[in-house]
Amino acid sequence: MFKEEQSIAMCQGVLGGLLAGLAFFGGGIIFMPSALALLWSARRSSRASFFWGFFAVLISHYWLLSLHPLTWVGIPSSLSLPVAVGIWLLCGVFGGILVFTWALLGRFFELKVCRGGGEQESFWHGFVMSLVWGLAEVQLAKTPFFWIGVGSSLLPEDRILAGLARWVGSGGLATFQLLAGWLIWRVSLRWRNRLIRNSLLRIGLIVLLVAHGLGWFALRPVQAVSSISVGAWQSAVPIREKFSEEQKALSKTSLDQALKNAKGKGASVLVTPEGTISSGERLINPSPIPLLSGGFRWIRGQQRSSLLVFQVGEIAPHHALDKHRLVPLGEWVPFSSAFSFRGLSALGGLQPGGPSRLLNWQGPNAALAICYELSDGHLLGQAVKSGAKWLLTIANLDPYPIALHKQFIAISQLRSIESRRELISVANTGPSILVSTSGVVKHLLPSFSQGLAVEEVHLYEKLTIYTIFGEAPLILFLIVGIFFIFNTHDRY
Repeated sequence: MFKEEQSIAMCQGVLGGLLAGLAFFGGGIIFMPSALALLWSARRSSRASFFWGFFAVLISHYWLLSLHPLTWVGIPSSLSLPVAVGIWLLCGVFGGILVFTWALLGRFFELKVCRGGGEQESFWHGFVMSLVWGLAEVQLAKTPFFWIGVGSSLLPEDRILAGLARWVGSGGLATFQLLAGWLIWRVSLRWRNRLIRNSLLRIGLIVLLVAHGLGWFALRPVQAVSSISVGAWQSAVPIREKFSEEQKALSKTSLDQALKNAKGKGASVLVTPEGTISSGERLINPSPIPLLSGGFRWIRGQQRSSLLVFQVGEIAPHHALDKHRLVPLGEWVPFSSAFSFRGLSALGGLQPGGPSRLLNWQGPNAALAICYELSDGHLLGQAVKSGAKWLLTIANLDPYPIALHKQFIAISQLRSIESRRELISVANTGPSILVSTSGVVKHLLPSFSQGLAVEEVHLYEKLTIYTIFGEAPLILFLIVGIFFIFNTHDRY
């Protein structure tokens, strides 16, 4: 590649990454298509592809800088900002490596299999690589190293198109957007070379209109089977003060009052945020209504972050569902047994629980996500398939700013649409929201303030195609795409 082409590709990679990063804060329907078109153009340069991913993650995850100051977990003040910046940059580098790997795979596939075929071969190559991206996002969501994916960037602006997730999940939405970026890139190439064909534009517009029609059709409402009155308590306790003895005593009193107020307002159950109750802690008084509280517990010498279930009249939990996906460095450190560092947490490190997200308790079964477990639509879909009638999310997003709340809400909308289940989220500093089955968001409490809200959550039984089949349709499309690439290649 000549130096001029390299420079152009680098500019495209950097600009595309910046636009992609902005897309995750809203306006994804505007920024993301251009960002992905620039990615398709820049992928001819591995370095440019790296910088696309690097800047996309840096911009979209800038809230990681809010970790500073880290003195409350024992890091000296002189090192706090460098550590926070280091974590932020490390995430950017990891994002760059992911996109670099995808581009490298695409180039290898193009050179070894496609070898410069015609327009059909180019389309099938784009189709396959878009599916690879979409499926990779789904797999990344199962690991501790998930980054905010392209699949959720349609929300909140384009709920109608996001309705396609009922059939193909977030991986399918990512695939569709990658293909849209490919089409824009191909049109721009033809325009630049004065080979533009109106048919290519017409096909793209028709596909976009049909996709919106299908999304609208998928979002048609169905009849709820019943409902449950849920109390949501937003405690708004700063994470840097949470583990002081004074704050612990105050929180116990506040929780006791919240239980009484929730019963007075007619709630059937009270839900509290992630990490509300410390290990071994008991309620001040027997619970007047069922309590689903975030908290910690020890099991077989391992500390876990859990949802603790209290029945009426109990002061100690009788059942729990443990968090499965832990935050790297914040809650879990790889190979931590080999050295003394236990992570950036006052808890001293946690261990994961089992993968099932199905919460069985005396009330209607729920699919539970603790904090950013919400990003794993596959596991939540499996819980819905196993009988969950609603989605429950508890989180603690302090000390992060409102920008992260918006990203969390977008992912919540996607999970509700995928599963056709109402979702209620209860977080320490927000967002505490109710999301309808069609992705409409109702804010229950203002962010960063303490309060109690009681809301009726409707329960559903009907499954979506995605909750039944998961990513199987995408895998089938991938096999078909590879077949057509080889079949088209044989004709040249």
